[in-house]
Amino acid sequence: MIKCIAIDDEPLALKQIASYISKVPYLELVASCKSADEAEKVLKTNSIDAMFVDINMPDMNGLDFVKSLGQAPIVVFTTAYSEYAVDGYKVNAVDYLMKPFGPEELKEAADKVKKQFDLRSAAISNIDDDCVFIKTEHKIVRVNIGDITYVEAMSEYLRIHIENQQKSIVVLLSMKKMEERLPASRFMRIHRSHIINLKKIKEATKSFVTLNDGVELPIGDLYKENFMAYINSKFMSK
Repeated sequence: MIKCIAIDDEPLALKQIASYISKVPYLELVASCKSADEAEKVLKTNSIDAMFVDINMPDMNGLDFVKSLGQAPIVVFTTAYSEYAVDGYKVNAVDYLMKPFGPEELKEAADKVKKQFDLRSAAISNIDDDCVFIKTEHKIVRVNIGDITYVEAMSEYLRIHIENQQKSIVVLLSMKKMEERLPASRFMRIHRSHIINLKKIKEATKSFVTLNDGVELPIGDLYKENFMAYINSKFMSK
């Protein structure tokens, strides 16, 4: 199942899109949100694969909300204003639904979401606890998990940095999926855009982590408490 959310400040429009989503067998609607703030709270506590987002909303519009996420779930924009179409595709939306739209149009958009979801799901697969296969540049590469130093989000792609390897691996995958695949005992997400190998930490402050290769990465506010709890659990004192 593809877990999704719908975001629209108009209650009737939100109810309608929720009804259309319920008719698509491979979509699971996790939440209906009236604002970007509501949606952000859902994204923090749930693994969401796709979003149906209205562009014209108060406080923060849909375009700005998606841009603020760094690496967003798969996005379908909905709006009554056609002039936003080009901007929608600039943030890698898979489709753009013009209001009013019916269940057929939503199903067509959902099919595009599923195609993208299937591509992301096929990009990486677990072999065992020590390695993974990653699909990149039309080939499948075996990567030892212990050799991964950190993972970096780039729009809808990830860049996987490998120890003693100058060229990183670029893969079509979400941070959520990568986080789920890597063992939590060895890897931790410290930022919206970064997952690190805990064994590669050289130094750490409350705001930054320095890895063995000298790369310095920021610690996001949402992840700070979890990271410091890990550091404190390893801390040696008198």
